[in-house]
Amino acid sequence: MKAHESDPYEGLWQGYEGEWLHVSRYLVALAEAIPEDGYGWRPAEGCRAVSEAINHVTLANFYLLHFAGGALPAELDGQHMEKAVTDKEEVIGWLRRSLAAVDAARVAATPETLGAERTILGRAATVDGIHLRILVHANEHLGQLVAYARSMGIVPPWSSSQ
Repeated sequence: MKAHESDPYEGLWQGYEGEWLHVSRYLVALAEAIPEDGYGWRPAEGCRAVSEAINHVTLANFYLLHFAGGALPAELDGQHMEKAVTDKEEVIGWLRRSLAAVDAARVAATPETLGAERTILGRAATVDGIHLRILVHANEHLGQLVAYARSMGIVPPWSSSQ
């Protein structure tokens, strides 16, 4: 399924893969729409900055995939990345890489592997459940980033409401 820039609803209501396409495309589009000097913006003290919120999504994607049986990138610095990676292009590069890893893992999954049981944070889960958590988490932070962007005066690129 290919994304079409002219269709803001591409993927919606088309199951996991369609929803993943939709949120992935929107996350990248919004990350690209926010200017470099906005990556340090935060709504209040104690809240994540834009770069930190995007990096949080990236890290969650990789770590949740790891719990599902995937390998973490060797150069991933999970303890420092959220705050240390602030350059817009690097942040977006890592985001794209994490989205592609989730997409590839899901495409490669079979009914058997999706049903495989795992333990995550001391709780029983299935690989399918972990993938669902990744999707829900990405959408949660897309909403956060939309609010951040609008607070900065940036209209999401897919939105026609000013």
